Amino acid sequence: MTSLLQPGNTYQEIYDNFKWDIPARYNIANDVCDRWADGSGRIALAYEDDNKEVTTYTFDEVQTYANKLSNTFFSWGFSVGDRVTLLLAQNPECAISHVACWKAGMVSGPCSVLFAADAIAYRLNDCGAKAVITDAANYDKVASLRAQCPLLEKIVVVDAEIEGALNFWSMIDGQSSEFQNADTSSEDVAWISYTSGTTGMPKGSVQPHRMMLGHMPSLEFIYDFFPREGDAIWSPADWAWMAGLMDVLMPGWFHGCKVVATAMKGFDAEDAYRILSQHEVTLALLTPTMLKLMRQIEKPLDRYDLKLRAVLSGGEAVGAGLLEWAQAELNLAINEGFGQTECNVILGNNGNIFPIKPGSLGKPTPGTVVKIIDDDGHEVKPGVEGHIACQRPHPVMLLEYLNKPEATRDKFIGDWLITGDVGHMDEDGYFWFHGRGDDVITSSGYRIGPSEIEDALLKHDAVQMAAAIGIPDPVRTEIIKVFCILSPNTLAHDSLADELKEFVRSRLAKHEVPRQIEFVDSLPMTTTGKIMRRELRELEKKKLASQST
Repeated sequence: MTSLLQPGNTYQEIYDNFKWDIPARYNIANDVCDRWADGSGRIALAYEDDNKEVTTYTFDEVQTYANKLSNTFFSWGFSVGDRVTLLLAQNPECAISHVACWKAGMVSGPCSVLFAADAIAYRLNDCGAKAVITDAANYDKVASLRAQCPLLEKIVVVDAEIEGALNFWSMIDGQSSEFQNADTSSEDVAWISYTSGTTGMPKGSVQPHRMMLGHMPSLEFIYDFFPREGDAIWSPADWAWMAGLMDVLMPGWFHGCKVVATAMKGFDAEDAYRILSQHEVTLALLTPTMLKLMRQIEKPLDRYDLKLRAVLSGGEAVGAGLLEWAQAELNLAINEGFGQTECNVILGNNGNIFPIKPGSLGKPTPGTVVKIIDDDGHEVKPGVEGHIACQRPHPVMLLEYLNKPEATRDKFIGDWLITGDVGHMDEDGYFWFHGRGDDVITSSGYRIGPSEIEDALLKHDAVQMAAAIGIPDPVRTEIIKVFCILSPNTLAHDSLADELKEFVRSRLAKHEVPRQIEFVDSLPMTTTGKIMRRELRELEKKKLASQST
């Protein structure tokens, strides 16, 4: 197992010594599958089903099944460039199908099983999918929208025999296990991931084969120079999202590591410890939300023997409290990373190379130029808020937004890809996240990021989780409202809300103190554990509108 990144003693040494080498011809499947399918029986996947029964798949088996599926595609008359939507979670067939699409020079389309039929139909039609591979639990959704999707020719179900659909395993059974991979360009499309913007319908981020190579130096850095002998990687993050697919599954396979997959429905903190221990996981992606829930478990190391050596986290600010807990309880640094579907993992931490500043996104990963710029594309001074932007060309960047040339154009200011997030860089070169462009709260002339308020509240023993938003105010433009999930056995009452406001006041500026605090049982979240502040804002707007009528 050879890293793309050369270890070094300092961040600057590691950063300066790295240079990109992207070949003109490149197919992801060669790296994540074929080079490890050498007859040695190397484990690719340990899949734990609903009953916690484990099935292992070797790279040899993954190659065989992917080859058979590639041959199946061509037996249907499909061609290079055709699209196949994968409406699956962490199923072995999902991973195999991605590899098969890439082998055939076709385009895979990850799609979350949490979507309702309308959302699935939009994606199928927008990308022109000719086939959907799904499971029995989601078949009815696809069957119900078939008439709306004129290009859809085949529905494949991985775990049942259903009239009107093909069974995955029966279908590939008679096919040849030999297949010659398509000779793809590194710029050819490998997959299309849909990402929700702040306005309009979701956008298809067109991802080329080179993106695999674009990810690796960053992940090797954040995962503390993986691979090492015996590395195994797991995350509850759904493979329908970039975090699961390209921060865990495919980087693990790129280096021939065992990837652990689970049929976990929702996140169970106690079970997460069991999975980490039972499967001897050394590397994990766990969002701050997941880590906060794991922190609630009493003395986990009394029951579980962990081999974790590096954890990647992101999506929300990790904060000092979680860092201190992980160091004290798990003997582990949490390395926060930052990126997005269109340009993934461009900032990150490695606590063994430079000190982690709690709440910071870290520094630009090797091979990446990230700056804070203004609306005209000019770099701003340290400490000044602006757009977090990445310079092109970079092999981890999208090719374009599918069918949306204007959105593609608007993603850039000159040669800077605008992430849509705002923040600042400090004098030491660390980047700090203030919020999504649309998450920033504008109150009495101040631009306020929600993360700092939330992190302050999480230091209070009564608060398990917090989400800060701006709600419309005729005088101040917006006022700060915070939704809090309280710790177990803590009762909500008005005096506690006042106490929490004073708690924030004692730690942050006066203008950052929330004017309203609402205690809730849950918060709207994505499958990767990000709080959906936009949904909270929409609910508040509806509430205000109903009160004014």
